Amino acid sequence: MTVPNETPVRATERQVTGAPHGHILTNFGAWSADGEWIVYDVRSDPAGSVFDGRRIERVRVDSGKVETLYTSTDGACCGVVTASPVDDRVVFIHGPENPTPDWSYGAWHRRGVVVRAGAPGEAVNLDARDLSAPFTPGALRGGTHVHTFSGDGRWIAFTYEDHVLAELGDGDGHDLNQRNIGVSVPTGPVTVGRDHPRNHDGSHFTVLVTRTVNHPRPGSDEINRAFEDGWVGTSGYVKPDGTRQRRAIAFQGQVVADDGQAVSEVFLVDLPDDLTVRGDGALEGTATARPAPPRGAVQRRLTFTTDRKHPGIQGPRHWLRSSPDGSRIALFMKDDAGVVQIWTISPNGGRPRQLTHNNDDVASAFTWSPDGRWIAHAMDGSVCVTDAGSGKTWRLTDKSEEASAPRPEACVFSPDGKRIAYVRPVAEQGQTWNQIFVLTLEGTGS
Repeated sequence: MTVPNETPVRATERQVTGAPHGHILTNFGAWSADGEWIVYDVRSDPAGSVFDGRRIERVRVDSGKVETLYTSTDGACCGVVTASPVDDRVVFIHGPENPTPDWSYGAWHRRGVVVRAGAPGEAVNLDARDLSAPFTPGALRGGTHVHTFSGDGRWIAFTYEDHVLAELGDGDGHDLNQRNIGVSVPTGPVTVGRDHPRNHDGSHFTVLVTRTVNHPRPGSDEINRAFEDGWVGTSGYVKPDGTRQRRAIAFQGQVVADDGQAVSEVFLVDLPDDLTVRGDGALEGTATARPAPPRGAVQRRLTFTTDRKHPGIQGPRHWLRSSPDGSRIALFMKDDAGVVQIWTISPNGGRPRQLTHNNDDVASAFTWSPDGRWIAHAMDGSVCVTDAGSGKTWRLTDKSEEASAPRPEACVFSPDGKRIAYVRPVAEQGQTWNQIFVLTLEGTGS
C-alpha cells in the first residue's frame, strides 16, 4: 500500500471535538446537508455497543461549536443519528421512557424519532407501534434501528425486530422474530389505539419490505435474516432494459449453504412507488405472522459465494453502500489468501468484481464520495481512500498504533466530497474518549 508522501491525494487532519465524553458517528449520513455540521451521539463505550447516550449533538466543523439537538428524559436513551441529505432533519433511535423489567431497551423495544435542527428538542415519532391485535396497517409491532434517508430525503429505511413474535419464543406454529428491513414513507400520520401502554402514533406509514423464513432450505435463496442495508443510488439504478428503478435497497441476507453453514450474501429489494398497498399478506402482520411486504416489492439474491474458499460477506461490520449513480454495490469479502478486500456488484446481478488487492484487511465501514470516484475506509491503522476505478488504495494518515487508530464504525465523506469524518480514541488526563476528526482533502477531483 502506498505511503503518504507518494499519494496523489493530500489530506490535513484536524480534531473537531474535545469534550470528555463519548462521540459516536453512524456509518452513513453523519454530515448535515450543507456540509457544515457533523451529527453524533454520546454513548460512552468506544464501539457504541452500550446504549447509554442521553443526547444527540452536532458540531460545527469549522469552529468546533457544539449544539444539542435532543436530550432524552424519563430514563430513555438515544443514539445512532443520521442526517437528511436535503434539509435540517435528523433521525435516530429512541429507547423506551420509564423502562421496566419487561420493557427495557432492546432490539424490539426502540423506535425512530425525527428532530429538526431548527427546532431542537422537538422529537416526532417516525414509526407507529401497535402491540394489540387487530394490528394497524402502517404501524409495526417492535423496534426500529439505524435509520437512513433516501437520496431525495423522503423515505427512511431501517432494520426491525418484532416484539409480538419475540414474546412467542422459538416454538413452532408462528413466524420467528427475525431481523428484517423496513421503510417509512410520508403518507401518514398513522394513529393507533391506546389499548397497550407502549403503543404510539407515527408521522410516517411504515412497512417491512423484506421477507425471511424460519428455516431456509439449504442451497436456496431463502433467508432467515435481512440486515446491514443501504439505499441503491441517490435516485435508484438503471435496469438492463434502460428503465430506471427509482428506489431499491441492498442488504445482507443470511442463507443456508448446502452443507448447512450460514452465509451472508448480497440481496436487493426493488420498491414500488406506493408502499401502502397490501401484497400477499397483511402489511400489519397477525398474532403469529410478521408484517408482510407491500405489493410490488421484489426481493432477489445478487451474490452466490457458498462455493468460494471464504464464502459470503466478510470483514468488519459494514452496511452495503452503492455508488451514487446506483451502478455498483460495494461490500467486503475475503480473497483466496484470506485478506478482506472491497468488492462490487451490479444491482442487476452478475459476478462480483474484486476492487482492491491489498495486503491488509479493510478495517472499517465505508462510504463513497459524491462523485463516485473514491471509497473512504480505514486500513492498517490509517484512514484511506480507494480509487473506485483502479482499485488502488492510498493512505491519507500516518499509521497509528491500535490505541489511537481510527475506529472501525464510520468513515464518512462530506456532501461535497472534500472531507472525511471519522473517530479516534484520544487519551487525556487519565481517560480515553472517542473524539471526532476530519480530514480535508486536496487532489481527489471531487
